[in-house]
Amino acid sequence: MIKSQIKIPATYMRGGTSKGVFFKLDDLPAEAQVAGEKRDAILMRIIGSPDPYGKQIDGMGAATSSTSKTVIISKSNRAGHDVDYLFGQVSIDKAFVDWSGNCGNLSASIGPFAVTNGYIDADRIPENGMVTVRIWQANIKKTIIAHVPILNGEVQELGDFELDGVTFPAAEVKLEFVSPADEGGSMFPTGNVVDTLNVPDVGDLQVTMINAGIPTIFVNADAIGYQGAELQDAINNDEKALAMFESIRAHGAIKMGLIGSLGEAKTRQHTPKVAFVSPSKSYVSSGGKTIDSGSIDLLVRALSMGKLHHAMMGTAAVAIGSAAAIPGTLVNLAAGGGEREMVEFGHPSGTLKVGAKAVMENGEWVIEKAIMSRSARVLMEGWVRIPQT
Repeated sequence: MIKSQIKIPATYMRGGTSKGVFFKLDDLPAEAQVAGEKRDAILMRIIGSPDPYGKQIDGMGAATSSTSKTVIISKSNRAGHDVDYLFGQVSIDKAFVDWSGNCGNLSASIGPFAVTNGYIDADRIPENGMVTVRIWQANIKKTIIAHVPILNGEVQELGDFELDGVTFPAAEVKLEFVSPADEGGSMFPTGNVVDTLNVPDVGDLQVTMINAGIPTIFVNADAIGYQGAELQDAINNDEKALAMFESIRAHGAIKMGLIGSLGEAKTRQHTPKVAFVSPSKSYVSSGGKTIDSGSIDLLVRALSMGKLHHAMMGTAAVAIGSAAAIPGTLVNLAAGGGEREMVEFGHPSGTLKVGAKAVMENGEWVIEKAIMSRSARVLMEGWVRIPQT
């Protein structure tokens, strides 16, 4: 018996240097309105995973970690918040959805989506100006504050704000990540700003392991044979290098207490991230733009879902800003050391500025908030279709 397709209301949005398929919780099929295998299966089929060809041709994904994403939005019942935001990172070639972290880039889309879809009371939306949207990030249980520009009573999407890694300018959305560090334990899981991590076939590496924005393992570029100015092809076409980074990630995840065994890393691809840093150097970005060493504080390259990211994940940018604000971390030292509340770093597509305020409380470092700007735009809205199961 040949089955027909079902239609699910959806919006396809870009946020920062990522894009994904957005759903209102109430619009999903009943079986997908609760967490579990049914929800994961529906979202994977929408994106086009698992795809052994690695192309996601039969779905909405575009075969990169930046474009294999899903978002579920609902009205928040949490005091002082407008919407709950749940993020699912869909594996491209394997059958799972990783719910272990946030997407900082798509966070820029949540405020605009909430305004456009009636989650914000009309009397709070000015004819022209700014509306503040308080978002509960359900994956990591953190608050994000989005400042959404309004023009003629509607979300302003177009503007002159340029974001390296995004071809066209758009309107700026300012984001505040409130207390982005893990409240379940120390921001530095081992209690140290620098640790020695033993990785088989690599050796002992000096690393900074931080849980702010997203769990991230930082290593010095020269310690693993890199300059820090590499572009995607230098890493993603090197299977030996990718295996090395995955080994660093897995062993670091154990030391951070995120997993109990190496085998668990295979089903937790979204976190932790691995990034390598170096003092600033001049280089040419993937878009052909010359980045002068004097215009940035340091270089950072980060891997997402097993590949070098084309720009920088928003949550990793929060981790970079947080680590840069704390004296003695590898990020801070690569940026020149000392105390700082703002850092501008070079990534494969260009540069990004992120701020973070660090304070010492009860003998431990705490990040009060991290700040950065992104942009967002609706690309398509209507329905996605998937075969009935």
